[in-house]
Amino acid sequence: MYDQNHLISKLRAASVGHDNRRFAEIPGAGDISYHDLFAGAERMAAALVGLGVTPGDRVAVQVEKTIEAIQLYLGTVMAGGVFLPLNTAYTTPEVAYFLGDAGPRVVVCDPSREAAIAEIAGAARVMTLDAGGQGTLRAAADAETGFAPVARAADDLAAILYTSGTTGRSKGAMLSHANLASNSETLRDYWRFTPDDVLIHALPIFHTHGLFVATNVALLAGASVVFLAGFDADRILEAMPRATALMGVPTFYTRLLNDPRLTPERAANMRLFISGSAPLLVDTHRDWLARTDHTILERYGMTETNMSTSNPYEGERRAGTVGFALPGVEARIRHQGQEVPVGEIGVLEVRGSNVFRGYWQMPEKTAEELLPDGWFITGDLAKVDAEGYVTIVGRAKDLVITGGFNVYPKEIESLIDDLPGVLESAVIGVPHADFGEAVVAVVVPREEGFEAGSVTEGLRDRLAKFKQPKRVILLPELPRNTMGKVQKKALREAYADLFA
Repeated sequence: MYDQNHLISKLRAASVGHDNRRFAEIPGAGDISYHDLFAGAERMAAALVGLGVTPGDRVAVQVEKTIEAIQLYLGTVMAGGVFLPLNTAYTTPEVAYFLGDAGPRVVVCDPSREAAIAEIAGAARVMTLDAGGQGTLRAAADAETGFAPVARAADDLAAILYTSGTTGRSKGAMLSHANLASNSETLRDYWRFTPDDVLIHALPIFHTHGLFVATNVALLAGASVVFLAGFDADRILEAMPRATALMGVPTFYTRLLNDPRLTPERAANMRLFISGSAPLLVDTHRDWLARTDHTILERYGMTETNMSTSNPYEGERRAGTVGFALPGVEARIRHQGQEVPVGEIGVLEVRGSNVFRGYWQMPEKTAEELLPDGWFITGDLAKVDAEGYVTIVGRAKDLVITGGFNVYPKEIESLIDDLPGVLESAVIGVPHADFGEAVVAVVVPREEGFEAGSVTEGLRDRLAKFKQPKRVILLPELPRNTMGKVQKKALREAYADLFA
């Protein structure tokens, strides 16, 4: 009965005839089968239709990570709706912008926020779902018996995900059924996922990584997951001997490396550790191999494209790179409209069935970044080596122009991170009366007693003078978002008056 709904038919196919197969092990709460997962999703779909959801309507969701939230995602797509997940850290004023822009038919939130959300929801129905999977939406779904998914074609919208809004207003990336299905099928095959896999799922599900990579790939493979509410070193290490894969952000790996329980023996059953959503330090890549006998596979993607590149499953997974364009995805690096030679830096552009349909209600912005021939301008600065490995150098907006010279922060950060006593760094540009922008290095030391002069001295003979930081700032940690990305915008704002 799922055949007419493009994405749902794909996600359900691997488990047809294997309904009793476990989809998720939920520590402390038992297991859920594929049958129960999809039966619950059907009831969610029926409840949403009862609330007035029709094909194309948006369903905005700001709830904690539960199986019921996964069923809500699947149920929204079954009902022909467009799933709109929102970061649980967003404040009420931030949510007000998203609701005003997207105009959802239904908003689902935690019961503790129901009153505040109701004030900004406009004509939308407000329903609740708590961290235990209970609430008014769950009650409405429990009163339903089943649902036949609404017919939706490959080009119909399945989701809108808002970008993080580091420059200007957040943009709603429109993702079709085909965008999600095709990319997840590619990843399933490229990363060799099968029904025998057990994926440790510790990522949030308001983001592409946890929702459309981890969840969809597991479903498409008919695999099972160890379903964790968030990063929990104890539970991850406990699950590792019976699991086969982990998808994480770099912070997962750095935190696990600090745990003495991480050993080759504990990781012996694992076949794949994947990292993304933020750059993985070369040191972390090497330390993980030394500690576990496994090489982390780093990949690259964006809200607008899902995954575009990956280090190989077989072959060298090269530290500091994001590998090659995935099958079915084209990648090129251009500067001022021309492709750059091997080894030179330009802006990465990608094209393929993974690329989104445009920005919700922003035709001008869509036209700027999504070219008529299908190429998407990612805004990421990158280079490709002679063997085809892609290295992300930074965001174009993070480029520092000082005294008329271009400075690429990644180059300086790599040198600083290699200095003794440095844990990590972020290089930014801040206003400067003489140079336009000044290069500033924000450094996190490994231990107390580290002096900023060590960085200045360590770079003195290794960089051209215009690239050398005019100021080094020491911090206990770098500001990050929930997916572990360093928030350079926050740093630029904090130190905007440094040379005033």
